[in-house]
Amino acid sequence: MRIAMRLARRGRTSPNPMVGAVAVKDGSIIGRGYHPQAGLPHAEVFALEQAGEAANGAVLYVTLEPCCHFGRTPPCVDAIVKSGVRRVVAAMTDPNPKVAGKGLDALREAGIAVTVGVLENEAKALNEAYIKHITTGLPFVTLKMAMTLDGKIATSTGDSKWVSGEQSRRVVHLMRSRADALVIGTGTLKQDDPALTVRRGRGAWQPARVIVDAFARVSPDSQVFQSPGGQVIVAATRLADKSHLRKLEAAGARILILGEADGRVDIAALFQALAEMGMINIMLEGGGELSASALAARAVDKVIVFIAPKIIGGRAAKTPVEGEGLPKMEDALPLVDVKTRRCGEDLMVVGRPSYPPA
Repeated sequence: MRIAMRLARRGRTSPNPMVGAVAVKDGSIIGRGYHPQAGLPHAEVFALEQAGEAANGAVLYVTLEPCCHFGRTPPCVDAIVKSGVRRVVAAMTDPNPKVAGKGLDALREAGIAVTVGVLENEAKALNEAYIKHITTGLPFVTLKMAMTLDGKIATSTGDSKWVSGEQSRRVVHLMRSRADALVIGTGTLKQDDPALTVRRGRGAWQPARVIVDAFARVSPDSQVFQSPGGQVIVAATRLADKSHLRKLEAAGARILILGEADGRVDIAALFQALAEMGMINIMLEGGGELSASALAARAVDKVIVFIAPKIIGGRAAKTPVEGEGLPKMEDALPLVDVKTRRCGEDLMVVGRPSYPPA
């Protein structure tokens, strides 16, 4: 099952789940497969094709319950039954209402033994974005921050290159390579002028680059328009100047006009729009005002913070989460399921916000 999960991570499957499959017979692996992208055959089909006739009487390990409905491809259950596999081991059931146990039931009805729940937690973590999207219609949002030991994301002059170390930045590019969209605010764009690309090897996946700018004042000369990468999306409001919007469109941007509150883009509406465009795994890269808005909207599912062992001080130096802040320490938003690891000299902290009852 661990081999199947490693295989699953090779796919670029949004809005489909990442799935890996391994066929085993007489203690040996006879077939491996993974779902490469939406619209192509699923992991089980590739594993069974590689196994060929030897699949008869084999055990098939798969990271997600096999599908039992027609979508862009035929049901995997049919291929499994036809192959003669005697047993299927699934890490978890599929939360998609079109499946949701029906695939496993169909296998049992065909006389195939079924085991479910092997490395289930790992399987759910693998497809956390898919699970969130298929059950709520919303994307999974990861808030990434990098700060010094005294909680600053830049100096008082705005200099931020680099807060974190080289190894942490490599990890960030790996995270970007698994995201469907990177989201930043206009302040970060003006200060850092980032390209927002994945720089890790040839042919790397390039996620969409989303700039949240209520007034659409972003310059078409910004790096995001000049550097090769994913689609550029400018999320603006009706307050934006229409002639400037046309300039941004001419520079290659897709314009989203969303609702606004207090002169800011409705962040919840933005994430809903991205999900409807098939972007289910969103990486939010700041700055502080945008992070505050996303947390206030309860839109953040995971927080990843890189803490560098540096102290810069400065009353005017920006912090990772700005906004109005909370009045009392007892109101602070806690993180749960917290994990830490070293990234070179930096400390990486990962957790999930535990929002209070609405």
